[in-house]
Amino acid sequence: MDYSRYDRVRAVAWTGEALRLLDQRKLPFTQGFIELDDSDAVAKAIHDLVVRGAPAIGIAAAWGVVLAARNLEAADGPAALVALEPAMQRLNASRPTAVNLAWALARLRAVLSRAGSDWYAVLTAEAEAIEAEDLAANRRMGGLGAALIEPGSGLLTHCNTGSLATSGFGTALGVVRAGVAEGRVARVFAGETRPWNQGARLTVWELLEDGIDATLIADSAAAHLMASGAVQWVVVGADRVTANGDVANKIGTLALALAARHFGVGFMVVAPSSTVDLDTASGADIEIEERDPAELLTHLGQRTVADGVKAWNPVFDVTPAELVSALVTERGVVLRPDADSMRRTFGA
Repeated sequence: MDYSRYDRVRAVAWTGEALRLLDQRKLPFTQGFIELDDSDAVAKAIHDLVVRGAPAIGIAAAWGVVLAARNLEAADGPAALVALEPAMQRLNASRPTAVNLAWALARLRAVLSRAGSDWYAVLTAEAEAIEAEDLAANRRMGGLGAALIEPGSGLLTHCNTGSLATSGFGTALGVVRAGVAEGRVARVFAGETRPWNQGARLTVWELLEDGIDATLIADSAAAHLMASGAVQWVVVGADRVTANGDVANKIGTLALALAARHFGVGFMVVAPSSTVDLDTASGADIEIEERDPAELLTHLGQRTVADGVKAWNPVFDVTPAELVSALVTERGVVLRPDADSMRRTFGA
């Protein structure tokens, strides 16, 4: 099916000279782009959430390496790889939880290690491939995920997993888009996703841009919404899926999975296979990023709680595999993922 009607937003673009990013910190009221021409600026943009979403971070990092290489003189790929390693390390450190970032850098290391004197062209082609493959994977995942949804269903999503978080179309929001296009989805709800409000600022804006009606809810209203029967599926993305099927995703995902299990609501995780990390045995082994507590203590730069109050601000949580109804990747659907099914599907 042609989903182009619901695929209008683009957040990451290579101009040939610079990386052009839609500044997601300023959405929805200001749609401003910034152009970056060096890799350290890309690393800072990733850390500062100018660009966010695991696939988009990986794509941005790939182009950051291309920027670092642009004025580099090296006889061949291995020599270039040695020279580029410090820039790659800085990019990798900008967001440690999202495995797509390390995955994209590993792909670039691999092609450089065997490239000859045309290493820069090879590097650029690999960055282009990472971006193009992501868009194709998203459209395939959208169709696979939508096929699991009964017509007339309501969906609840969390954080932002759409075109803003990827090369286009989205992961979990790709399923929403495909489900709407195929007439399967009747109602869409989005949690606000505190403290950065990606659902409130980004997801409902993005759906509005594509003409998809969506209702915003407070994060704390999700269980009540499920109890009402208005939602048949919770559909989320992932920043890392471990070898046993555990899922690291935006903080608040675990609470949604627990409520979904209690109320008999399906819980679908949608992520490209690049998010699968078979080298990490379980969610207990994932480094969970923590951000500045000030993000909880302030709003729009103004302190909202009393002086002296402390805050804890983890960015992600881990949902155990046993709470996942379906893991959807471009390689197919894994129902009730566990170590055996993960190894069969992604071991090659």
